[in-house]
Amino acid sequence: MAAKLTNPPPMVSVNHVSMSFNQVEALKDISFNVAAGTIFGLVGSDGAGKSTLLRLIATMIKPARGEIYVDGFNVVTERRKVKNIIGYMPQRFGLYQDLTVEENMEFFMDIFNIPRSERKKRKEKYLGFSNLLSFVNRATGNLSGGMKQKLGLACVLVHEPKVLILDEPTNGVDPVSRREFWEILESMKKEGMTVLVSTAYLDEGELCDELALMHRAVIITAASPNKMRGDFENLEEAMIARIQEVDKDIEHDTFRF
Repeated sequence: MAAKLTNPPPMVSVNHVSMSFNQVEALKDISFNVAAGTIFGLVGSDGAGKSTLLRLIATMIKPARGEIYVDGFNVVTERRKVKNIIGYMPQRFGLYQDLTVEENMEFFMDIFNIPRSERKKRKEKYLGFSNLLSFVNRATGNLSGGMKQKLGLACVLVHEPKVLILDEPTNGVDPVSRREFWEILESMKKEGMTVLVSTAYLDEGELCDELALMHRAVIITAASPNKMRGDFENLEEAMIARIQEVDKDIEHDTFRF
């Protein structure tokens, strides 16, 4: 008999996760899986819970209910193992403004215990991806916003994580730098890295393999950008229609007697 084909386990698995802050529900029974080697995007209105969800996956906070696994490791009970295989870039990434580009890279390679024999190669690779090799001696505080974000990404990538977690990394960045940033993500995906990213730009959402639309602390739909767009002219119209539909249902339920 031929062996049965089985789907590979997800790289990230979120199972019935809820989270509250001061009795305000930030996440309500969230569940989804992310396949290895894909880009999974989170989009939605401000306050929908995107940042909280990414912080949970990145082991920064513990869920009130539910479980999260990264490469089979539980983010709460096996936190150290998870931290070794993820790279996390929050909205305000901690670059040192008075250090040069190269000094920031060296600092993060020290943190991640990158062997001396590997440092030159990784520095050239990730600063090369980021088009920052010609700026290695420039103080980070003198870089443009887009260049700072690309340097932040390079610093996160130096330990070559399996899973990259990015919270609106291109917010406020110029269009050229945004395109270059996503070219780096596409390169990382081709090398087998799994990327979770929240974004405020729907043109970036189009570049994801799968999108989850968050609203009022829940995921109201998740699909490929093409499926999510459906018969609408663009993603924006499709998402607005879905959010309005959900809000109408909530209002109907609230005032039904």
